Parts: sequence; structure tokens; C-alpha cells
Amino acid sequence: MIPHRALIVLGLLAACSTAYAQNDISKVNGSVEVAAGEHVGTASTVNGSVRLGDSAHVKDATTVNGSIKAGNSVTIDEDATTVNGGVHFGTKATVNGDITSVNGDIFVPDGGNVKGDITTVNGGIGLVRAQVGKDITTVTGDITVGIGSHVAGKLWVKKSKGGWNGLPLQITRIPTIIIGPNAVVQGGMVFEHQVKLYVHTSAKTGPIEGATAIAFSTPTAPVK
Repeated sequence: MIPHRALIVLGLLAACSTAYAQNDISKVNGSVEVAAGEHVGTASTVNGSVRLGDSAHVKDATTVNGSIKAGNSVTIDEDATTVNGGVHFGTKATVNGDITSVNGDIFVPDGGNVKGDITTVNGGIGLVRAQVGKDITTVTGDITVGIGSHVAGKLWVKKSKGGWNGLPLQITRIPTIIIGPNAVVQGGMVFEHQVKLYVHTSAKTGPIEGATAIAFSTPTAPVK
């Protein structure tokens, strides 16, 4: 039997260890880096990038003017968010919340699992053998649901919310949407403005609204 005093000491050590593991790393100017295998709370900055080493584990990753770059087997308990920057993961990433960027690309490769939404306004979204638990949404960004990827929710290309006069902003480019070999978009696809849509013959989707799919059977889409 462990003596009562020893139990108290062990409890204090465990509490200190947990508190240390949840320490936040926060800056205003400059990049934030979480070392490989390190476990921290929020990793955030305003003007700078957030870099997560292989097998790093954070509560969330946030920046305003900068990118989020993650290695392999990274875990984010909540969200990965930036305004002006991209979000790029290595393989086997787990994000238990959402990934959001306004002006930047989002890329989730092999074995990635995003349990929430993936959202951009002007950035592209790319998946390769990755899972998304909810929706994928953009306004003007290209989207590739690549080989073997699975989206449980909808793929949604929205109209802009409009300018100061309340009228919709003019779309200056036509997004390209590619649903690759053996990919699945379970919730269907909704397009509120013009897109170029390519769907592989082995892919599966729910209902398609607002666009006509161009079928292809080659390894890559014949984008024009």
C-alpha cells in the first residue's frame, strides 16, 4: 500500500505535469514553434507563423497574419485558424475541430482526419486520402477532394456576403472543383455561382445543385 503522504506527492506531481502540458505559447510579433512530441495548450501569434513538429499535440493553433505548418502525426484538440496564410499538415494529422483560413490554402494529406469543417474564402482546399467529418466551404477557392478522401458533409461553394451596399460582390474567377478517384462527398454538393466541376467515374457524391459534372476516368482531371 502506498503511504498517504506519498499519494499526496504523486498527486501534486501529476497536477504539475498536466499544468505544464497545457501551457500556452503566445506572441504578438514573431513565429511560434512547438517542438516534435511536445504537448502544450494554445499555440498562437498575430504576426507570424505557427509551426508544429512531428507528433506535437496542442489545444489549438491560431494566427492572423501567418501560416500554420504542421508535421506528421500532429494532434489539435480544437481548431486551426488563420486569416492571411495557409494551413498545411503532414500525414496522419488529427484535428478535432475546424480548419479555417480566409486568404490561404488548406492542405490535408494521407491519413488526415478533420472532425469539423474546412472553410476558406479565397484559398484553395486539397485533400489526399483524408477524412472530413462535416462540410467543406469556399467562395472563390479551388477544391480537390483527392483520391480516397471522404467528406461526410457537404461541399459548398457560396456567394460572397456582399460589400458595403449589401449587394453581392462580383466573382472575379471561376473555381475548379475536382472529386478524384474513389473519393466520396456524402452530403452532396451545392454551388451558388459558376464553377468547373470534374467528378471521377469511381467517385460517389450526394445530390449536385447548381453545376453539371464533367466525368473523367483518368488518374487526374482534364482541367481546361
